[in-house]
Amino acid sequence: MADKKPKKKKKAGDFLLTLVLILAIAVFCYAAYNLYHIYTEYKKGTDEYNHIAQMAVTERDPDAPQEPAGPDAPQGPQAPLNVDFASLKSVNEDVVGWIYIEALDGISYPVVKGKDNNTYLHTTYEKNYNFAGTIFVDFENKGDFSDCNTLVYGHNMKNGSMFGNLKDFVQKEETYKKSKYFWILTPEKNYRYEIISAYTTSVTSDTYTLFKGPGKEFEEYLEKIVDYSEITTEPGELTIKDKIVTLSTCTGNEATRFVVQGKRVDVLDVQ
Repeated sequence: MADKKPKKKKKAGDFLLTLVLILAIAVFCYAAYNLYHIYTEYKKGTDEYNHIAQMAVTERDPDAPQEPAGPDAPQGPQAPLNVDFASLKSVNEDVVGWIYIEALDGISYPVVKGKDNNTYLHTTYEKNYNFAGTIFVDFENKGDFSDCNTLVYGHNMKNGSMFGNLKDFVQKEETYKKSKYFWILTPEKNYRYEIISAYTTSVTSDTYTLFKGPGKEFEEYLEKIVDYSEITTEPGELTIKDKIVTLSTCTGNEATRFVVQGKRVDVLDVQ
């Protein structure tokens, strides 16, 4: 009898060890599955937007000569991309523009406007479900970027896609120094914007104010958003005639958002 008791204890110990091992393997497999699912979601989104860019976007050669508007006209800025909006519309009629941020490699995407702010939250340009969604204009804004303040939303993706690298404007000093401009290209005109502010703000902040038209309220708003900036910018003179675009993304904190705001400085004809 004395010889059998240790043998029973050993079997009980083996059972517990096996159970722990099985649980550990199950946890590992579950975590591996989640990581694989996240990876495939990111890859699907990235592959789709790469395909769209290949289909509709041609990068301009920066060394190519620009034809002047007249015999004495000075050389001015030229859009960095040529966008085939006919091809884009054949895929999705909701397209209103294309965004390109000079200082951030990879932020070059179509911009849509849906019937509400949920339509493209997790729906891609080709209308497939994907957490990356599509970059979109607030449904209460006009789709031609003519409002005093146009709100443009994009996800803060961990792989840097969509608006994932937007926070580099405050986290990496060289980003704003590299270029303070971003572009909104549309079927009618190409717009260049100069960044005047970048900061983290509340989801209920007055940053997200939409204006019926220019006036004293908008003038006060312009002063405030420059003061909010976490980086030093060179906004120059701001007037009620300015057109602002607010690029907004999440921060990981449900109560806050990160924004980059630019004022329109150039309007170019589509070439």
